[in-house]
Amino acid sequence: MGSFIIRNVMLGVGLAMDAFSVSLANGLGDPKMRGRRQIAIAGTFAGFQFLMPMAGWACVTFVADLFAAFRPMIPWIAFILLVAIGVNMVLDSIRHKEEKERPATSLPMLLLQGVATSIDALSVGFTIARYGALQAVQASLLIGLVTFAICLVGVRLGHAVGMKLADKAGVLGGVILISIGIEILLKM
Repeated sequence: MGSFIIRNVMLGVGLAMDAFSVSLANGLGDPKMRGRRQIAIAGTFAGFQFLMPMAGWACVTFVADLFAAFRPMIPWIAFILLVAIGVNMVLDSIRHKEEKERPATSLPMLLLQGVATSIDALSVGFTIARYGALQAVQASLLIGLVTFAICLVGVRLGHAVGMKLADKAGVLGGVILISIGIEILLKM
């Protein structure tokens, strides 16, 4: 149980880095943001980070059950997706240091940000495909809770620290996702 929690908390940390960066930028862009709005931003990102792994798990579970030969490929697919996403996060963080903009925090923009920062979490469905439904929900819930905490910190830090930390967070998130992808492959 301890390794289950640690692994999924680490997945949550890795997946939350893009959302942290956007939360940081949102906090910077709205210096008069109230606590309720900060919680709504963190909650939006956490909700998407909870739903996307569950959607990926459901797709893999039902597709893999229909095509049993596909199941041995799941760790390879997870490895490829996590490494690709991680490398992309690192490269984006390095390339776009100067191009960061302060995103708007309207509801439609916040929902778009939630989707954009959680697309990579869909691939986590491959990493939790061997879990039963209850464990998949628990894993996704841990990922969502970690995301909520990290994003709430991000919004609040945005007032004080600015965009410099956002680039480092993207690199850290990418490295964590690459590490998890390698771990999955090594456990085959």
